[in-house]
This record gives sequence, structure tokens and C-alpha cells, in this order.
Amino acid sequence: MIELRKIWYYFTRYIDGFLLVGILTLMLVGLIVLYSATGANINKVSHQVINISVALVVMWLVANIPLQQIRRLALPMYVTGLALLIGVALFGEINNGARRWLDVGITKIQPSELMKIAIPLMMAWYFDKHEITLRLRDYVGATILLMLPVFLILKQPDLGTAILIAASGFYVLFLAGLSWRIIAGLGIAAASSFPLVWATMHDYQRQRIMTLLDPSQDPLGAGYHTIQSSIAIGSGGVTGKGWQNGTQTQLDFLPEQSTDFIFAVFSEEFGLVGNTLLLLLYLVVIGRCMVITANASTQFTRLIAGSITLTFFTYIFVNMGMVSGILPVVGVPLPLISYGGTSMVTMLLGFGILMSIQTHPKLIKT
Repeated sequence: MIELRKIWYYFTRYIDGFLLVGILTLMLVGLIVLYSATGANINKVSHQVINISVALVVMWLVANIPLQQIRRLALPMYVTGLALLIGVALFGEINNGARRWLDVGITKIQPSELMKIAIPLMMAWYFDKHEITLRLRDYVGATILLMLPVFLILKQPDLGTAILIAASGFYVLFLAGLSWRIIAGLGIAAASSFPLVWATMHDYQRQRIMTLLDPSQDPLGAGYHTIQSSIAIGSGGVTGKGWQNGTQTQLDFLPEQSTDFIFAVFSEEFGLVGNTLLLLLYLVVIGRCMVITANASTQFTRLIAGSITLTFFTYIFVNMGMVSGILPVVGVPLPLISYGGTSMVTMLLGFGILMSIQTHPKLIKT
């Protein structure tokens, strides 16, 4: 009995139980919806179980890494990610008109996924190094660190990932004390530059924005995703049609129903009641992450925890907004629910960092 307690303590000492329960519950919901979305495809569900298992192992490993070591990894991870993005620009494989993957021999990797964690880590490390003498030029330096990878990802092109990475970096700038006046000025400048941005966008990106304004202009083409997902969400009503009874899903009208549009599957089958419960589950996880952020003892841990939490919220908001037709289609998965391994591992890597912040002793700068 004593040995079992020792083993249990060893595996759980750096795991935040409250956060883990919320994560596992969302993953279980994802498996249930995936089973229906894939037409009871056991192989795909089994593969997702493997993805979840790998992601949980990654989370556990990161949660057991001392904060000092995580802080030391910030610069090497950023430099490695930047080098890989340059490698993608020079030697990456082209698939469907986009150059996003890099063949490293034994496997293919998407370096932009690494930057989702590397950017907040690097910027948090940078501000922590300049905490005592923080000036406007330090914010400019941090912005340059952010925009270099964002520019390389935009060139792939991958607008959705670039926006999410830019958001994660902006959250660090905001939490580090960037003036509201500067934020407002940047917002005005961004709005003013829209004609220039529009001119440099790819045709398919312009089409996504035009489709957002009027999906019916191309109901069988660019507007198909938005129209079908809106029909699925609306037909779910208050209580939904029931598990595996969604007609849009089972009759294959709904595109990408196991990945980007899995929320439409959930909405059709479980309705408004199910959506409310799902949002409450997400709020529980976000609330716990905010508590960890509030309890962070140093500038570095507070910035990285806050950025991970707000980025998690952004993923949820962008996916649900995209599926419901209030945002353009940008190919963002629903966190912990959508099918896929890379995004799952990246998300749980971030949660592992949060658990390390919560359960390890106070970070000592080195």
C-alpha cells in the first residue's frame, strides 16, 4: 500500500488535478463527437486515443521540468523554430499551393506549430530579462521578435496560424504593460493599412472575407462550408437531434466534420443545451488557468501563463466564430475536441508549462 502511494505521488506530484480533470473531460467529449462525426469509424477514434496518449505524456514530462530549465529553453526553442521556418521557406514541400512542411528525413514537421509555444516563451524571457529597466525600445525589440516568425508563416501562406501566433505574442506585450495609447494607435494603424493588406492578400484569402459577408454568392464553392455549418447549428435547436442522428453529419453535407467543423457536429446533435455545457467546461479550464496566472510569482511565469491561457481562449473563440459564420474560415481546430495530433500535443505542452508554474517552487533567475 505504501509503495502504491509512493508511485501515485511520483506520477502526480507536479500535476494540477483540477486542470487535468477539465482537460480529460473535454477530451472524452471530443472522442464521443468524433465517433459520430466519422460514421462510427473505430480506427480513427483509436488513432485519436493514441494522439491523446502521446499529448498527455508530453504534458506530464513538461510539468516535471523545473521552471529554471523551461526558462533556459526559451531562446534555443525560438532560434530553432526560426531556423526551421527559414528551412521551410527555402526547402519546404509544396502541398495545395502552400509551403508549410519540412522533410527532416525520418518524418515531416510543421515548424509553425513549435512557434505557438516558442513565441510566448521567448517574449516572456525577453521581458523578464529587461524587467528592471523596461522602456519603449524593449517593446519594439519584443515586437521584432514576434514579427519575424509571423512574416515567415504569412509567406507560406498560412494566415490562420500567423494570426494566432501574432495574438499569443500580443498577449505577452499587453501583460508586460504596453500602454493603452500605443495599443489604440496600433489598432488605428492596422485599420488604416487594410487597403494595402488587401492588395497583398492571396485570392483565396480575399474570397474567404467576401464569403463571410455573403456566403450565398458562391453556395457550392467558397460559401459551402459556412452555409452547411450554419444549417447544422440551426437544425440542432435547443436539445439537438441526438447522438449520431445529425443529418448534416451522417449524410456528409458537412465538410471537415472531424477537424475544423466538429463544433457544428456537436451543435446539431446536442443543441443549445449541449453548447452551453461545453462552454461551461471550457470556462472551468480557462478559470483554472487564470488562477494559475494570478498566482504566478515572477514576471516570466506570469507572462507565459497569461499568454497560454488567452491563446487557448482565442482558439475556442476563432473556431466557434468560424463555424457559426461570424468569422472567416481560417482552418483553426477546436481545442481538445477536434481530430488531430499536432495541435493536441502543442496544446497540452502549454498546459504542461502551466502545471509546472503551479506546482514547482518559485523560479530563481539564473
